[in-house]
Amino acid sequence: MTTAFLTDERCFWHGGGSYSLTLPAGGFVQPGGGLPENPETKRRLKNLLDVSGLLRELDVNSAPEASRDDLLRVHPASYLDAFKAASDAGGGELGLRTPFGKGGYEVAALSAGLAVAAVNTVLTGAATNAYALSRPPGHHCLPDWPNGFCLLANIAIAIRAAQEKGLARRIAVVDWDVHHGNGTEAIFLSDPSVLTLSVHQEWNYPLDTGAATVRGEGKGHGFNMNIPLPPGAGHESYLEVMDRIVLPALDRFRPEAIVVACGYDAAALDPLGRMLATAETFRLMTRKMMQVAEDLCDGKLILVHEGGYSETYVPFCGHAVIEEMSGTAIRVPDPLAETVAARQPGPQWQAHLSAHIAELAGFFGL
Repeated sequence: MTTAFLTDERCFWHGGGSYSLTLPAGGFVQPGGGLPENPETKRRLKNLLDVSGLLRELDVNSAPEASRDDLLRVHPASYLDAFKAASDAGGGELGLRTPFGKGGYEVAALSAGLAVAAVNTVLTGAATNAYALSRPPGHHCLPDWPNGFCLLANIAIAIRAAQEKGLARRIAVVDWDVHHGNGTEAIFLSDPSVLTLSVHQEWNYPLDTGAATVRGEGKGHGFNMNIPLPPGAGHESYLEVMDRIVLPALDRFRPEAIVVACGYDAAALDPLGRMLATAETFRLMTRKMMQVAEDLCDGKLILVHEGGYSETYVPFCGHAVIEEMSGTAIRVPDPLAETVAARQPGPQWQAHLSAHIAELAGFFGL
């Protein structure tokens, strides 16, 4: 088994703007702290892989920036030109919570390029599976409007590039970031060749998207699935969603490859989520994705890093995922396992969650 790991130090240098959590500084909002989407969660994941020795077992590479042709398959020229001009002029903000500094366009194109290379590496057989440590993230970015820290639609760009090259046609996207993957949804809403599934905290972000009733448009109807969960869903609920909804939906679609929008903000301790997932949750969800990929598409599985804002906990969640992907004997124990286990749903709340998941499964005809 070969696991490709795509990363580049330049992605950690992305930044811009003065924020306090998600609020622009100014008025009564005191500067300080910055956006929660900062380099440290992802840099610390890479550092932990290095310190544990697991990085040495991976096929580690960078990648070129996504080409303009790659970007134009998803984003209109007017948006790319405005982004490039603002980037060259010193930075700015073109959407909502997406500040960038000078050179931000190139860094975002590099982040997309890591995703493109990860998908290409797996679909050409150069690696069994792949993980792209992309930053800035991408699943909230609409074709012409960036939001939620996302400046380019990394996964959509990678999928369109693969389809253009004839490497695969039917591709599934499983998004387990705590926030709804509204950008990915919008880009593929009318496209029956891409199945999009988003498992997210209900009405977290964006506030007006992510309803289960949004199933797609035109020929794409039925190929978009939103799986909103109430806050506090926890470890067992995520595994139940995988078994009751995600895996059967993938089996019904029969993809040629599976791409996971791998956010870790559903984890306990995350400042932007309330879902109580654990490092073991992400490990076992990855195991399930590997098993279904093996059954359906010769193991072709690609994970692209999205959100996750606990500098302390994200590295352990990510390490567990990459342990699973690579089949390594290296283990880094979760130092918060006991703490987060004590905060999982009790029997009554778990029964309510299971009923909610069963209702959603029925709605989707699964």
